[in-house]
Amino acid sequence: MHMHKTFTQPACAETLCNYLKRNFPGGDYNSVYEAGFSGFWAHYKLKEMGINNIVTNPADVPTSQKEHLQKDDPTDSRKLARSLRSNELNAIFVPNRATLEDLSLVRMRATLVKDMTRFKERIKSFLYFYGISYPPQFERSGTHWSKRFMKWLSEEVSLQHDSGTQALKILVQEAEQQRKLLLEVLKKIRLLSRSEKYAKNIALLRTIPGIGLITFITFWVEIENIERFENTDHFAGFVGLVSNRHSSGPKTNDGEMTFRGQKTLKSLLVESSWIAARSDPALMMG
Repeated sequence: MHMHKTFTQPACAETLCNYLKRNFPGGDYNSVYEAGFSGFWAHYKLKEMGINNIVTNPADVPTSQKEHLQKDDPTDSRKLARSLRSNELNAIFVPNRATLEDLSLVRMRATLVKDMTRFKERIKSFLYFYGISYPPQFERSGTHWSKRFMKWLSEEVSLQHDSGTQALKILVQEAEQQRKLLLEVLKKIRLLSRSEKYAKNIALLRTIPGIGLITFITFWVEIENIERFENTDHFAGFVGLVSNRHSSGPKTNDGEMTFRGQKTLKSLLVESSWIAARSDPALMMG
């Protein structure tokens, strides 16, 4: 077997398919690309056109030191082609399109939550910067960001000059708009959870202590098919609930949990475990 050539083409599945059929008619076509920002649209398209494509984790592609130091697109493409031909690559799981779009909605909520936290921190920093203290009714942290608190910020807090007051009002308006978006996406997720696709399974999983709506729907769209895991160890490795291990001869050192894995699922499962342990003390003894 030998390498055909390295060439550049537009990021278009049809162009690649036409090239292969024109130069290698009747061939058995195999392709691979690294998972990244562009998602899976190319994978779906290539499969539709009869090309046996896989998507692989960039961190798992065998790389020599020279290839690591001299990284460019031609080098990466030859490296991937060589590994694909040698059957050295493991394909990552690619969800179906419907699940992928459900996942986008669920991940959008997580993004909005992070953004909301940033808006709150900006407002708090603004208040600290100008020495504005919370009134007694809002001294407890649990009262922050309630409707009454937001009303106090927008209607009763003012600075010595109008420009400063307007700056604070803009910050408050940003937070209020973000809250509306967060409520809107949460409603859409609730509707999604009641659909035929998820309703039966959510009823079962929510009988488990610690499993709520967001945990369930996130778990389901991130996993899609639990049967793709050979065993519980395989699943734990995917989530990242395994420790780093350094072993040499008779010495074995197990460290902290690996940095690899599905961070969102790892966080949710850890939080759910603590909640479940409160309702079932026996879990604390595990």
